[in-house]
Amino acid sequence: MALKTALKYEELTCLFLKHLELVESASVHTLRAYQSDLLQAFEKVGGASFEPKKYLEICRAALTSWAKLSQNSRNRKLGSLKSFTGYLFEHDYLREDLRVFLQGPKGQQKIPHFISVDEALSLLRQLKAEYEACEAQKVKAQFYRDYLLVLLLYGGGLRVSEACELKTKNIQFDKNMIRIRGKGNKERLVALSPIVMNALKPLAFEHTLYIWGDEAFSTRKAYDRVKYWGVRAGITTPLHPHALRHSFATHLLSSGANLRSLQELLGHTSLTATQKYTHLATHQIAEMMEKHHPLAHLKK
Repeated sequence: MALKTALKYEELTCLFLKHLELVESASVHTLRAYQSDLLQAFEKVGGASFEPKKYLEICRAALTSWAKLSQNSRNRKLGSLKSFTGYLFEHDYLREDLRVFLQGPKGQQKIPHFISVDEALSLLRQLKAEYEACEAQKVKAQFYRDYLLVLLLYGGGLRVSEACELKTKNIQFDKNMIRIRGKGNKERLVALSPIVMNALKPLAFEHTLYIWGDEAFSTRKAYDRVKYWGVRAGITTPLHPHALRHSFATHLLSSGANLRSLQELLGHTSLTATQKYTHLATHQIAEMMEKHHPLAHLKK
């Protein structure tokens, strides 16, 4: 196999990002993350011509320089390098697929932060109570927006970006579903409970692009509002949108939902990403044994 004429690292990075954008329909957030990771990896050689023989050494040096970062950050950057390496191999810049030689340190999987069912219901009650008690129409509208945001995160398991970018045309009231465009520009249908659909109905007659208005809701503001209401509801651990999504998954799994169904609802590409929620199932098994097994009630 004849390799293509060598380009500079920065030129190859641009070609890769264009491929992600145009062929794989990667989101703006994904493109930004890949660009940042690859610029860091090739910071010292960006202006130099690509040399296949030295490529693996450069990648390993980048991985070493990221050793003190958090496990999640290292995994993301490793994923960026592997995707770029796969692109180089598939487009004849590398003679062999070097992804197998790129390995990061394996750390203990972090259990997602989630709140209890009681805390989730308390959060919603707090929001609804303050909305109903509020008389200032402008503030009242903001409270309703916050209530709907929490419902979409906890009641639908949406990513914060998905909730903030939900378009009015993607609500299917006749089927109690919404169409979501998630990671990798992939679409999925999400079934919502009647309480969430009813909360969406007052907005259905607003002739705006997004359910929030003419523009998408700011994800940064969404983080701030969820955190604010967590404090108002007396939740001791700082609350963030991802915790509500994790709570949605955890509570569904604990109620008997199977992993495959949960995978579809969350929009995970692989089942591995969904399996992190099985920690609760293990915890429940222990509780069930302690509560119901005859040996658990024997006196010492």
